[in-house]
Amino acid sequence: MSAPKKGDLTDTEKELLQVIAAGNVQEASRLLGSKDVRVNCLDKYGMTPLMHAAYKGKADMCKLLLQHGANVNCNEHEHGYTALMFAGLSGKTDITWMMLDAGAETDAVNSVGRTAAQMAAFVGQHDCVTVINNFFSRVRLDYYTKPQGLEKEPKLPPKRAGPLHKIIMSTNLNPVKIVMLVKENPLLMDVEALEKCRKVLELICEKCIKQQDMNEVLAMKMHYLSCVLQKCGSFLKERQDKLDALSFSSIAEADQALEETTGTMEELSVRQSETTSSSDNQTQDVNSETVSVTAE
Repeated sequence: MSAPKKGDLTDTEKELLQVIAAGNVQEASRLLGSKDVRVNCLDKYGMTPLMHAAYKGKADMCKLLLQHGANVNCNEHEHGYTALMFAGLSGKTDITWMMLDAGAETDAVNSVGRTAAQMAAFVGQHDCVTVINNFFSRVRLDYYTKPQGLEKEPKLPPKRAGPLHKIIMSTNLNPVKIVMLVKENPLLMDVEALEKCRKVLELICEKCIKQQDMNEVLAMKMHYLSCVLQKCGSFLKERQDKLDALSFSSIAEADQALEETTGTMEELSVRQSETTSSSDNQTQDVNSETVSVTAE
């Protein structure tokens, strides 16, 4: 079939959009198997089926569409909205996560220069803001598993990328939980391994600070995690082989840092996304656009 054009829908594609609105996953699955349906077809506003499903909060429908090859970064919408933006507007953290995990670009902006996190913050969906601002893709971490420039070895051994990514994506920042994540993976129970992971976290932190749109939340999280891993490494070096006896009374500063970091991260996460959203009168246009575009 031809490439999708705005408003150029077959009867079957029109039916698919109706089925998505109704939330009938079984019927949607049947229609997606039709040769008359393009999974990235566009309605008159430039919304794809995935955008419709994300905005309406249909998680199972989003999963189905992604399985059929839906383009999570389609930017044909008349106001530049993406599926991630619609997910954030819906207030559904599971769908927001799903879009991110599928490769959604967090720094994409709409016609008035707003990112998905800023759009979510503007309508008060702060849980989605937190999910977006704390997300760190495995692809970004894998960059450090390959030698760069004149390096003979990568900064992070590939086999340790998975365990480290699990720690990065943890939403529980209690130091006890972080230590448990280290203990459960033999690949991290090594002083040298922990030091390499710590250095990578500090590099990511530095990168977050130096990038054009500084991500204070992620930078703070990376620095905090690096401090906990440093403590684990120091303890392993002293005790040689175990973290079982690690006394958190000896790292009271980590608990205090946790309280300060968690509160500050939540505050920064919202503030970071709200800053530009409330900076001028264009935000009123954003809200009215959202209503008019998604009303149907």
